[in-house]
Amino acid sequence: MIKLMKLEIAKMGLGWYVKAAIIANVAIVTLMFMIGYFEGVEVKNEIANIGELYIIAGAMVRSTFIVMAAVLISKLIIDEYKKKTILVMFMYPVSRKKLFASKLAIVAILTFVAIIISHIFTLSMLIGINHFFHIIEEAPVPLDYAAQLASIVSFAFAAAGASLVPLYFGMRKHSVPATILSSLLIVILTSSSNPVFSLATIIYIPLALAVFGVAIAWSTVRHIENRDVL
Repeated sequence: MIKLMKLEIAKMGLGWYVKAAIIANVAIVTLMFMIGYFEGVEVKNEIANIGELYIIAGAMVRSTFIVMAAVLISKLIIDEYKKKTILVMFMYPVSRKKLFASKLAIVAILTFVAIIISHIFTLSMLIGINHFFHIIEEAPVPLDYAAQLASIVSFAFAAAGASLVPLYFGMRKHSVPATILSSLLIVILTSSSNPVFSLATIIYIPLALAVFGVAIAWSTVRHIENRDVL
């Protein structure tokens, strides 16, 4: 399984994913700085404390990488079906189930790791920037780093599972747009946030979607031998 994952990654190449992740992180930090700084100049600042900074940064990071997971599913699976290159792959002397499971494992693991690293990076950068520009109205209080890390890992785990849900919509007609659009719906369900009510703080929604996503992945792998390739 690990060898298959290495072969898939070597075939796909991770350079584009790493570049996209770096650009996304820089864009998130820049956007949050601009929101915090300019709203603080003109009106009441939406990012009033370190807790809101953490919530908004986490929601933006998870949203970004859930959509990128859909791009990975499209690249690793949907495109293979559309271009019929999956036929060549299924001729390998390896179980179809293992081949397909390795692709899904790459999507879930990359999403999980990328969310954790990006969340820690963006939060660290924004806290550092706040020392110079004071985008947070309230005086920052020391964070409970262990609790924050546990929360980041929990939400990343749930988001990685939920990121598999677009597989169901993409596989129905081997459609890349359906895969991407369904990921946007997941983002709306899991990462919407405003000062009055925030779905981004409720972990039960992404956890429920994660269970659904894992069930979809398991069912797809289980029936892959009987699925029509053409």
